Amino acid sequence: MRDASKTTNSAAKTRRAIVIGGSLGGLFAGNMLRSVGWNVDIFERSAGDLDSRGGGIVLQPDVLEVFRRSHATIDKSVLGVQSRYRTVFRPDGSIESKHIAPQTQTSWSLIYTTLKAAFGEEHYHRAKTLLRVEQDEAARSVTAIFNDGTRETGDLLIGADGGNSTIRRQYWSDIQPRYAGYIAWRGLLAEDRMPRVSRDTLHGDFGFANNKGSHILGYLVPGADNDVQPDHRIYNWVWYRVVDQKLLAEVMTDRDGKSRGYAIPEGFLADRWVEHVHREAQNLLPPGFRDVVQATPQPFAQAIRDLASDRMVSGRAVILGDAASIPRPHTAASTLKAAANAIALADELAASPDDVDAALAQWEPPQVLYGKYLEKQGIETGNYLLFRNSARQVSG
Repeated sequence: MRDASKTTNSAAKTRRAIVIGGSLGGLFAGNMLRSVGWNVDIFERSAGDLDSRGGGIVLQPDVLEVFRRSHATIDKSVLGVQSRYRTVFRPDGSIESKHIAPQTQTSWSLIYTTLKAAFGEEHYHRAKTLLRVEQDEAARSVTAIFNDGTRETGDLLIGADGGNSTIRRQYWSDIQPRYAGYIAWRGLLAEDRMPRVSRDTLHGDFGFANNKGSHILGYLVPGADNDVQPDHRIYNWVWYRVVDQKLLAEVMTDRDGKSRGYAIPEGFLADRWVEHVHREAQNLLPPGFRDVVQATPQPFAQAIRDLASDRMVSGRAVILGDAASIPRPHTAASTLKAAANAIALADELAASPDDVDAALAQWEPPQVLYGKYLEKQGIETGNYLLFRNSARQVSG
């Protein structure tokens, strides 16, 4: 991997990037472009710091590379929680397979707070909702227009605004995420509240269990304030279940009757579905997973969607991360891909500091192919796990 942070020059240092979206994708991009000499401002539509309800993330090398190049202050001892074994359980709780596969699980919160601290507050702007983008081809500039009437102009605009990206809709309106036919029930449970049978069978491993139309996995992640000490951590579980399009709309209507589209945050799942998750755990899951799911008071939900854009560049506007492609969670690659997109973009801009357009032309094709590769991998894995047998789906 080329380290472009060592190849900057004065031309690159005068350029300005506008990043739309202040979550992980935006912070990856912002920190990486700054590392190669660009001036960067990030614009986030939320008014406050973002929530960490995404739960657990497998720590990937490209994330560590962004930390390194951003000169992020990190304590390697608290980067995440180590697991040693991957264990697959049968529905009755017996072990189907167990093998050594060491890895580190971290949390969305840890990555976000680390990147946010590295980027700083001065050029991170909250409560800024993008309306549209305008480009001046003659000036080789791009302008973001926000709903408060303000405008920001730069040499490059980066859309890191997620799966429902405003920038993608403006330039490629026909490219939209597609529902995959199943959802993920998710939950976070304090380690010291794990039932005894769950601690005995799941604790410290990366666990899995399969059933018809059902696939669950779980592992420990850092707890509050990124604490990785025993009994201060959190057990993160993800349970995939087949749900048809009609029923999806019901699941995605929160406890206040508001339609949430494709995700229900923790604390907003309707009581009907909380009870449903606990009841189905009794019928479909082995004892360790059954008890940890039933002990989780506020599960939440995410619809699984597919997206792999054919384009990521239009003039001086680009999209990356989930704005460009959404790999299914089975690939453990959503955060990895956003980091890889940002690293590659910084490398190309540093390699062609006097020709941004040439840099973007070099950057786009391999990133598009990467997104399509992950889409294919995710679809194949999801179909195998959820649909290889006659699927038993969620029913109301």
